[in-house]
Amino acid sequence: MDQSVLHQPMTRRKLLSTSLGLVGAGSLGSLLAACGVTAAPTVKSGAGLLASARSEGQLNVIALPPNWANYGAILAAFQKKYGLHINSQAPDDSSAEELQAITTYRHNPSLEPDAVDVGPSFAVMGKTSGLWAPYKNSHWDTIPASLKDPDGYWVGDYYGVIAFGANRNIVKTMPEDWSDLLKPEYQNMVSVDGDPRSASDAFMAVYAAALAFGGSLDNILPGIEFFAELKRRGNFVPVDNYPANIAKGTTPLAIKWDYLLLGYRQQFGQNPPLTVTIPRSGVIGGYYCQAISRYAFHPAAARLWEEFLYSDEGQLLYLAGFAHPVRYEDLVRRNLVPPTLARELPPASAYEKAQFPSVDQINRAAAVVQAEWGPRVIGA
Repeated sequence: MDQSVLHQPMTRRKLLSTSLGLVGAGSLGSLLAACGVTAAPTVKSGAGLLASARSEGQLNVIALPPNWANYGAILAAFQKKYGLHINSQAPDDSSAEELQAITTYRHNPSLEPDAVDVGPSFAVMGKTSGLWAPYKNSHWDTIPASLKDPDGYWVGDYYGVIAFGANRNIVKTMPEDWSDLLKPEYQNMVSVDGDPRSASDAFMAVYAAALAFGGSLDNILPGIEFFAELKRRGNFVPVDNYPANIAKGTTPLAIKWDYLLLGYRQQFGQNPPLTVTIPRSGVIGGYYCQAISRYAFHPAAARLWEEFLYSDEGQLLYLAGFAHPVRYEDLVRRNLVPPTLARELPPASAYEKAQFPSVDQINRAAAVVQAEWGPRVIGA
């Protein structure tokens, strides 16, 4: 993802669909389960970790686009802080491809990923398949229990919530909640980021709408019914809301991850002015997870990487890229979020309502969307 954010589709938004269990999860799980597992190396945290990491010479990472969640700055800061080279490969790989890389390159010290950044269902799959080495970073107790494996095999690193973004040259009144989107003034304006049967943030937009209209994490159907009504009223635009489409007015009212919209706002400047808001109801979150390969050739470097990501410094770097770090509430409580950065974000109170579906809930909801989106919304 080195191309301009204004003209290049956000590749991981579609690749994220693999973390919904929509694409090939069963077949990949069978493949990984068939792979042999060897004993994981023992590496201790604390004193000596930096020296051990430096003796290993480098860190191998995968699927970290430099302009996604501020990973470009995060990678640079880690290398500068510790003097340790990072080999960052395949930045646009999906979660499925990350897991495949773990097994494919487990005898190759140049290509075997030491740590991965995957969707939650793939984090669970990797644990079940014996691919991860457990590690609890030194900030473990400040991470919400719902966003980490209790045994330390994986842990959420950052999250986003579904938000509204409006090109204010076209959208004169900013919608504040899901029900507002049904108003006649938004005719031919409202869009999601692709087809919810294959794109993660579009799927989560449907999920969020369900929460706003009487559904739950176990009932996504009201969200599908909402978009069917939105289409019936002529408000729904079935076009991907890429940043270029938002800017030129093809999809002036976009529903997608907050950190993407906030990034667009920064890119646009005031051309066009973009307002980003979290709806009052139906606030849903989605997150990525860190895990360490049990085949890592640089296990100390991988643990040092985890320590950096979950430190105050690392977490604030995620936030500078508009992705909410998993320790966000702890940072707010300790008044560590710089006021200049806080002013760029929706209020912290807007995130307190966020609900995070479990992997099982996501997979069940995805099955409903697969079956019902076509006949109820698309008409086919």
